[in-house]
Amino acid sequence: MKLVESFNDVLQMINAAKERSVLAVNSELIGLYWNIGKYISDKVNNSDWGNRIVANLSDYINKNAPETRGFSSQNLWRMKQFYETYVDTPKLSSLLREISWTNNLMIFSKAKTNEEREFYLKLTAKEKYTSRELERQIDSGLFERLIISDRKISSVLREIHPKSIDAFRDNYILDFLSLPKPFSEKDLRKSIIQNLKTFLLEFGKDFSFVGEEYRVQVGTKDFFVDLLFYHRDLQCLVAFDLKITDFKPEYLGKMEFYLESLDRDIKKEHEKPSVGVILCKSKDSKVVEYALSRSMSPAMIAKYETELIDKNLLEKKLEEFFQLAEKSKTEE
Repeated sequence: MKLVESFNDVLQMINAAKERSVLAVNSELIGLYWNIGKYISDKVNNSDWGNRIVANLSDYINKNAPETRGFSSQNLWRMKQFYETYVDTPKLSSLLREISWTNNLMIFSKAKTNEEREFYLKLTAKEKYTSRELERQIDSGLFERLIISDRKISSVLREIHPKSIDAFRDNYILDFLSLPKPFSEKDLRKSIIQNLKTFLLEFGKDFSFVGEEYRVQVGTKDFFVDLLFYHRDLQCLVAFDLKITDFKPEYLGKMEFYLESLDRDIKKEHEKPSVGVILCKSKDSKVVEYALSRSMSPAMIAKYETELIDKNLLEKKLEEFFQLAEKSKTEE
């Protein structure tokens, strides 16, 4: 057994070195594209370089370095755009090298502000998104949803898990579930299990699945938590109670019971107190505020959408949010 552990130590060193080498290669590649973009930008702005000359440059590179790829005329112009997008925001330069060129392309072409670009750059580096995963987050308006969200979590949750404000969101997009109409709570639960990989992408990669209809026994009775996860960063169990209706205050009492039973009988000694998420079809913000105000359990209420929210509508709401924030500042 000790020999196997030693072998695993060596294997981990090899894998870590591989990961570092991939990151180093990517960093060099992004640096190269940045420098080429700067060179072309300077030439275009200070001389008569235009489409024809850039096309000739592409042909020249492909002829004299046929083993290289990615230097089409279109890609060269993208390098110029890449450089010009970030040249005045030096604080983002290190983030650019942490993600792939494909993801960089997607962010600077789809995001409209420096704040939005910074958000997706940090998120992509943290979550190690593939291009498909990143595209889904941008298309679902994750940035806009987070900015305009009105997260309601209990004061106990904030106290026990300060990082919970970053771990949970006010609303989630579950458009990938392909639910029947109408659907039941069982349909919702089963569809989440069938699409667990995408569900975890929406909720965050720190979530690890523990069980469906997880049984907890109290006295002589059995109770079942709809979905149970473990959150690696918060180091705690996370119980999900799924609802197909508006949030009702009595849902919180049921969740508090689940959390008490999990903490007494399931939680391990080194783990922190369990967290509860009541996931509802919709919720009234004031009802949620009142329900949580005296709650002694680390719980939160979130809502879900079964279809993508129109991106134009999200952008309009975001603009209204910033206008109201600016107005409040002025009035102060």
